[in-house]
Amino acid sequence: DYTGAFAGKRLLLAEDIEINREIVQTLLEDTGIAIDCAGDGDQVCRMFAQRPDDYDLIFMDIHMPEVDGFEATRRIRALAIAKAKTIPIVAMTANVFREDIEKCLQSGMNDHLGKPISIDDMMVKLKQYLLGKSKLQQ
Repeated sequence: DYTGAFAGKRLLLAEDIEINREIVQTLLEDTGIAIDCAGDGDQVCRMFAQRPDDYDLIFMDIHMPEVDGFEATRRIRALAIAKAKTIPIVAMTANVFREDIEKCLQSGMNDHLGKPISIDDMMVKLKQYLLGKSKLQQ
């Protein structure tokens, strides 16, 4: 049971497909985490740059129009804001081959979640990055 587990934390969700945003919001609605949504890579960069201290984690879709998740991550990491270097950024992608994961890491992302999103996998990442708990401490 994850009720209230992430109260006081805020997630920035970069996802261009509305139903995918709704799925993540539904999966997390009982956890207490606040979620702000960005519909594209450009928007996620602007939102983070305007209020970096509001966010504890970014879930970054890879395939978005205009600015994809790789470029958005590079832009965030390049910002002259200390938190831009350290905020955990977790890719969300259906591409789960080793080379896809490597590309995520090379762009500056910390980790990766496969799509379709599994609630269990998502909770592992949230606990790891928001509560500092590894898989062994669950």
